[in-house]
Amino acid sequence: MKKLLIANRGEIACRIIRTAREMGIATVAVYSDADAKALHVRQADEAVHIGPSPAAASYLVGEKIIAAAKQTGAEAIHPGYGFLSENAGFAQAVIDAGLIWVGPKPSSIEAMGLKDAAKKLMRAAGVPVTPGYEGEDQSVERLKQEADAIGYPVLIKAVAGGGGKGMRKVDAAADFEAALESCRREAKASFSNDEVLLEKWITSPRHIEVQVFGDSHGNVVHLFERDCSLQRRHQKVIEEAPAPGMDEATREEICAAAVRAAKAVDYEGAGTIEFIADASEGLRADRIFFMEMNTRLQVEHPVTEEITGVDLVEWQLRVASGEPIPLKQDELFIDGHAIEARLYAEDTVAGFLPSTGRLEHFDLGVEGRIETGVEEGDMISPFYDPMVAKLVVWGENRSEAIDQLAEIAEGVEIWPVKTNAAFIANCLRDADFEEAKLDTGFIEAKIETLVTSDVANETIWQNAADFIALAETEEHEDLPIGLRLNAQGVLTTTLTHKGETRKVSAAQAMAEDVATGFVDAARAVVFADGQSFVFERQVRGSGHHSAADGAILAPMPGKVIAVDVAEGDAVTAGQRLMVLEAMKMEHALTAPFDGTVTELSASAGSQVQVEAVLCVVEPAED
Repeated sequence: MKKLLIANRGEIACRIIRTAREMGIATVAVYSDADAKALHVRQADEAVHIGPSPAAASYLVGEKIIAAAKQTGAEAIHPGYGFLSENAGFAQAVIDAGLIWVGPKPSSIEAMGLKDAAKKLMRAAGVPVTPGYEGEDQSVERLKQEADAIGYPVLIKAVAGGGGKGMRKVDAAADFEAALESCRREAKASFSNDEVLLEKWITSPRHIEVQVFGDSHGNVVHLFERDCSLQRRHQKVIEEAPAPGMDEATREEICAAAVRAAKAVDYEGAGTIEFIADASEGLRADRIFFMEMNTRLQVEHPVTEEITGVDLVEWQLRVASGEPIPLKQDELFIDGHAIEARLYAEDTVAGFLPSTGRLEHFDLGVEGRIETGVEEGDMISPFYDPMVAKLVVWGENRSEAIDQLAEIAEGVEIWPVKTNAAFIANCLRDADFEEAKLDTGFIEAKIETLVTSDVANETIWQNAADFIALAETEEHEDLPIGLRLNAQGVLTTTLTHKGETRKVSAAQAMAEDVATGFVDAARAVVFADGQSFVFERQVRGSGHHSAADGAILAPMPGKVIAVDVAEGDAVTAGQRLMVLEAMKMEHALTAPFDGTVTELSASAGSQVQVEAVLCVVEPAED
């Protein structure tokens, strides 16, 4: 294999490029309109445009991807995860085109693609399966009868489901039919298949998965387990390896079952066998049941790499080239503990809504292993998954790893895009998490304590004033000390944060290691505990939201939703000029002083970038 096309984007594309380069393999990126300047495009040796921004018109069009491989002379296609990675039809099309498919056989993907068929296959292979119903009779009457026999609560799952869609928990028989109808409707819309299966609801569930790897020579090994129990709405947030509380006897049984599962479908390449564990009495082999198989590389694969020292992407490329698995089972062992957190572009305070825009400030520090597909100045697009990065650490033990990852999350500096960094840190610092008291309902049960307010406290207000004072001093270093500050010897500045305006004096002695941040003409931004706090400032006597000379600047990227003035209008200090919608909030921009609007460059409905001059107000003559 000399040239590899990566049929994906973002951090996983960058991750694959890194290993390919180390192996001397040239890489080809594909990109949509939205990703024309993306990091994976910049890092690859070649790049091919495959269509408009929506994934359905680009990354999900297999014909375009295969054509790109042919065009560039790539011999192989790596699908990453998501998009077409578990599409048996695409895998077969790649093979039929005479290319190498870096993944399992299409037949293996098909065998594990439908949950009901997969469960039957696993039961026959001696893999423990959750009690339930996977029958062909899909009538409401039969399904309700089976649910009654299983006993409530039960879980209704779409047979073609994934990503938490097409799932409903039913607590009582009276609720079954309504839940079934809702589940089927969602499954039909998401997967074009409204068939369901039933499972016994596990009361203290933990999500345990085993990394497996097969080759074309009949070898299958496992690389131990991961715990992915910390989830929000069935989406994983924090993953770790090995699973806390897993004894050797249970590990041996569950990993052996995972190997049997992989062999049952003649598996090649990287895959994951996912189990649900009833942890009400700890992790026990007789209470861990097969859920499904993911026939691809997982988002959380780095934690397995960290504890085994194995590069799973390298193994994928070698096995796809016909080589045997590089290590035998008895050569694999667990070393230390690894944890990964998914850093999402989302506003946790606003109900975890996605947060998009340009990364004007982007610093994840230098500690740990950072897997990302963006750099400072890149855009977080509304078209794709909102994951910004994966933060990964390794420690001698679990406690050490937790501390390392919490510190990294608390040190995240991203603005103006919002992230869940503070939420991640709060999860890691939670006493129950530290003591490994986990289940998949952990986040939901503690959500009110895990989401931190984005309103600045007194310390943060003080930090903002201190940063401005420091910036003012550095800007006028040629002036005597007495001229840098006001009569009281302390610079006082007027700041506005979330609609509250205060005059704040800089401290005589600035605190150290409290927070970090930056200052510009329009604002001070303070980073603390994984959050960003924005303070709009008045500079050198000018008014709210203004720079010197009456230029009204956009405090952050956003959309102008109202303009209240026109060129030539006379305005008074504090009068609203326009409204900017940014970061899911409305921000009124006001006149800094009495004067006249001499320039107006913004119009209702227009998108503006941070620090764009929206209008200019000239002061009234005395």
